[in-house]
Amino acid sequence: MRAASLLHLLQLASPSLPIGAYSYSQGLEAAIENGSVKNESSARDWIVDSLHQVVARFEAPVLWRLLQAFGKRDAAAVNTWTERFIAARDTAEFRAETIQMGYSLTKLVAELRISDKALLKILQDQPEVPLPTALAYAAVALDVPHQAALLGMMFSWAENQVLVCVKSVPLGQVSGQRLLLSLRPELEAAAQRAQELADDELSNWSPGLSLLSMQHEVQYSRLYRS
Repeated sequence: MRAASLLHLLQLASPSLPIGAYSYSQGLEAAIENGSVKNESSARDWIVDSLHQVVARFEAPVLWRLLQAFGKRDAAAVNTWTERFIAARDTAEFRAETIQMGYSLTKLVAELRISDKALLKILQDQPEVPLPTALAYAAVALDVPHQAALLGMMFSWAENQVLVCVKSVPLGQVSGQRLLLSLRPELEAAAQRAQELADDELSNWSPGLSLLSMQHEVQYSRLYRS
């Protein structure tokens, strides 16, 4: 990868990117509240299960398709996968999360003038922009290779999950870094699977996570928005 592309990827995947990722736990806070996640071992089990059963089966494959669609300037494909991703958000907070973060990233790339006229028109034609669509647009506009962008997104997701555990279980900083380091082979395998799945193999079926998200929506005491 060229140095410029690598630096662009690091910026997009950084936890300091001002799109609000730090304010979401994606159901993890509810799992901590009910005792399912209570130490480093159970935190790793939760993250690995979520990675392979949710992210690698739907969110990452959709991002992969959006990266390819923007790369080909295929507006119809961008529209299709954007609509499907939004439709698959099966709780109010999951839907609000991706729309808020997608809006924030879209606004950010406009203010930073990260633009390609053909790509920008495709993005602006979307009635609503979820996070994967905004990420795919930014990665392609910044000439980040598709595989690197996919891994960057998945690492950013994993890092945020680890940070939730560090803050809320709580785990120590060393424990958090040990956990993150141990996820490397899992992330590689999940990214590879995301690229190989056919369209009819994609699945967002995760009823346990959906129930936790709905419980979190009415959780009395919480730090995270989802």
